[in-house]
Amino acid sequence: MTVDNLKETEEFVSKLEKKCPSEPEFLQAVREVLDSVIPFMKGKKRYKDQAILERLSEPDRVVMFRVVWQDDKNVAQVNRGYRVQFSNVLGPYKGGIRFHPSVNLGILKFLGFEQIFKNSLTGLSLGGAKGGSDFNPKGRSDGEIMRFCQAFMVELSRHIGADVDVPAGDIGVGAREVGYMYGMYRRLSNRFDGTFTGKGPEWGGSLLRPEATGYGVVYFLENLLQQHDRDIDGKRFLLSGSGNVAQHCAAKLLEMGGKVLTLSDSGGFVHEPDGFTAEKLEILREIKNVRRGRIKEYADETGAGFHEDKRPWAVEGDVAIPCATQNEIGEEDANELVKNGVIAVVEGANMPTTYEAVKILDAKGVLFAPGKAANAGGVAVSGLEMAQNSQRLPWSSGKVDKELRSIMDAIHEKCVEYGGRNGCVNYLKGANVGGFVRVADAMVDQGFM
Repeated sequence: MTVDNLKETEEFVSKLEKKCPSEPEFLQAVREVLDSVIPFMKGKKRYKDQAILERLSEPDRVVMFRVVWQDDKNVAQVNRGYRVQFSNVLGPYKGGIRFHPSVNLGILKFLGFEQIFKNSLTGLSLGGAKGGSDFNPKGRSDGEIMRFCQAFMVELSRHIGADVDVPAGDIGVGAREVGYMYGMYRRLSNRFDGTFTGKGPEWGGSLLRPEATGYGVVYFLENLLQQHDRDIDGKRFLLSGSGNVAQHCAAKLLEMGGKVLTLSDSGGFVHEPDGFTAEKLEILREIKNVRRGRIKEYADETGAGFHEDKRPWAVEGDVAIPCATQNEIGEEDANELVKNGVIAVVEGANMPTTYEAVKILDAKGVLFAPGKAANAGGVAVSGLEMAQNSQRLPWSSGKVDKELRSIMDAIHEKCVEYGGRNGCVNYLKGANVGGFVRVADAMVDQGFM
């Protein structure tokens, strides 16, 4: 990056920071995109004249509201709800809903901004949005979660629709929560339509939706390794997280001959030196998905090594796949991964690698695939679910999987097209520019808005 480009980036971020002084994750996401896009925009007057970057970094609207619900002791509880609708220039707003105590406006703006480019890369007609609440579902009864979801939807239902804004799940929001929210939306709107994705397959959901993000990560990784004359078979994988994404990513890696060494949650990580087996993954699924337990319980039952309050990046491996949350790989972790011989970091979560860590990985020649490309499989199948809802026809799992693989292959090709350099590929540049071009061109074509 030239001095002039760096100066332009810093000036842009500095101006944005004055408007958003308490939103570090959002500023980080914008800076990461600018590093790639500003050099690309040089000499392209049509983008400059229409202030594309300024428009993209300002949401179309932010909806913020109070959520009042009743707990099992009949005591009123108050949370805050949000929906950040960033861009619908390519299609209806699309993005998940997150329930977690860490949720705030800055977090949701970063996620919504990332979603613009991720959704663009799929090639589908999807805009970018994100929403959620600081509600914590952990430890809550099914009744409390249902009442919260219904109260949340009373307000959100006014701002969504099959051709307006189509939410989905995210951290803290799975099939149970989507079911409760969609049921309330249906009652309030008197409509049965494709307004939510991640629905149950018996009532409009798509097969393979729970597996989609994890499978998509592996399909993208397979392309990345093949591009550099390598393959998955026999490689050692370090995964963080133990939810849907990590579980299904691990299962697909095992199916393709990979050896998964680690999985984690917020309490620490488990290490299987000989690799997880399909049977051990099934034990993990039972603990996490049915009992809603912690990963330490898996270690207690199987005798696997458990490392409390630590992340798995100090374990020796070939490929790291962070599938938990934002900024879980910092500078120290990046240096550890380099020291342990990791050849690639492929993001299975949204921005799990800090800006500084990405710079270290790039300088050391470690292949880095950002989440906006590598974990786009979830929203890709959400888009396919929307298509099925419009047709009123369910697709077979084989058809969905074929379409998912095709989309992930095309995303990889887009990254190579815009990120190729000296026989190697800068996937961060490729994903940022590839996602930007489609959105920016649509904005120019549609005029000032």
